[in-house]
Amino acid sequence: MTETASNAARRHSGAHGPGPLALFLKGFIKHPVMVGSIIPSSTKLIDKMLAPVDWENTKLFVEYGPGVGTFCRPILERMRPDAMLVVIDTNADFVDYLRREIRDPRFHVVEGSAADVEKIVADKGFDHADYVLSGLPFSTLPDGVGEEIGKATGRVVRPGGAFLVYQFSPKCRDYIEPNFDRIERGREWWNIPPAVLFWGWKNEA
Repeated sequence: MTETASNAARRHSGAHGPGPLALFLKGFIKHPVMVGSIIPSSTKLIDKMLAPVDWENTKLFVEYGPGVGTFCRPILERMRPDAMLVVIDTNADFVDYLRREIRDPRFHVVEGSAADVEKIVADKGFDHADYVLSGLPFSTLPDGVGEEIGKATGRVVRPGGAFLVYQFSPKCRDYIEPNFDRIERGREWWNIPPAVLFWGWKNEA
């Protein structure tokens, strides 16, 4: 029997290496400035963050800092069968885990920097991304990196698309606002810690 894309997105072997929570904690300890929280995001945060996405018209979805795939599986469950999810992470442990655990032909893991998103998107055969999601902790990134990521994301998101950002500090707005036409803000209290949510929209051409 052929496994469906939805079922493939849910596979958890757990047979090799640490489990997702242990790996997430390990990543936070090793790279605290690159991992925004000590535990993964809540289901309520995921649902609220993804609610504005027009899935029917999404061909390419990009995520920065996917960690252990907390958002990856919900995104794959919502995406069209012919769409693509590209996730970008600098942490080799997370990259190896995701490649091993999520078996879906629409799912592509890149070990690299979010600042290189334009090249990564082009290498996958696309001119633009429809949506970009990020949980990277902008306020603790090295000097200049947040600005670089914000600018690159502003260039790569198509007109009508958006940059979806969840953070624990409102400072990240400084990196989003100069590169997008309209900013919406929300809050999710049912998360540890409570998160600030931003949707940076590009106007239709």
